[in-house]
Amino acid sequence: MSERVRFLREPATTWSRLGSLRLRARAVAEGVWAGAHKSRRRGSGIEFGEKRSYAAGDDLRWLDRRSLLLFDKLVVRQFETETDRALRLVVDATASMGFSGISGSSASRASKYEAAATVAAVLARLALKGGDPFGIALFGGKSSREDAPRGVQNLPVRAGKEGWERLVDLLEETTPAGDAVADPTLAEQAFGILLRGARRGSLVVVISDLLDRDEAQEKLLFGLASRGRVLVVLRLLDRDERTFPFAEATELRGLEGDLVRTADPSVAAAYQQALADDEARLRQEIEARGGRLVVRSSDDDPIEIVRAVLNAAWHEVG
Repeated sequence: MSERVRFLREPATTWSRLGSLRLRARAVAEGVWAGAHKSRRRGSGIEFGEKRSYAAGDDLRWLDRRSLLLFDKLVVRQFETETDRALRLVVDATASMGFSGISGSSASRASKYEAAATVAAVLARLALKGGDPFGIALFGGKSSREDAPRGVQNLPVRAGKEGWERLVDLLEETTPAGDAVADPTLAEQAFGILLRGARRGSLVVVISDLLDRDEAQEKLLFGLASRGRVLVVLRLLDRDERTFPFAEATELRGLEGDLVRTADPSVAAAYQQALADDEARLRQEIEARGGRLVVRSSDDDPIEIVRAVLNAAWHEVG
């Protein structure tokens, strides 16, 4: 069997091929039902908390019509006081997120980071429409701005169109870079920002391929679900990372760390089983703490990905 060598190299930014992030985010947001992120406040000092199944005796004023139309379920909205309605995003911008496949059709695919940036911008757009504040922390990445800081870049929680424009600017000017293996503090700092600032009721969405993580990073990730926060972890992998599309022996060199492995077709089943086992364990650990894990490929329909994240936030699906 012949052996080929392929380098998982960092691809060039492809915003021009995929179009403006702003336009893409607006288009996807329009494809998601209006106001899907959260409801506006109703009454002084009272804020939307969560949704649950209807029970006899519940106030019919709080029936959620959208859930009835979309899921054919009777659902009521619960309200609580002194909660944080903010959407807090954490986006992985390390080098592995720049991967966009090595199979023959990969040339037209978005990288994992481009898909993550789109989802983050759409979620923030929905929060903007719902009148809710939002913030973002990126770990890893390099910026096109010479004065941009290295490592973790954080935009504090804010509301309004100007805040959304700044969030999109940050996402769009960032190119995947950095090594979470060599510098595990990248993720730790981003999670630490949330652990210090996100209060009860806030929605925390972490978008990452969840590769090259260690036990300490996992502990911090799982901890985001504590103290009444709603945690949704979106794992984005490239299609090739899921399907193992190698017809002959292929040498793979990681984008992060010094790992080099020969991918032989004979290990495809074992690889996919290991991936399934890893995701099953992640799901168990996250859900045990009240969070949700969403697993998708980076070339999936972005509308479907955003809806899956929202449904997970509402605990409509597992």
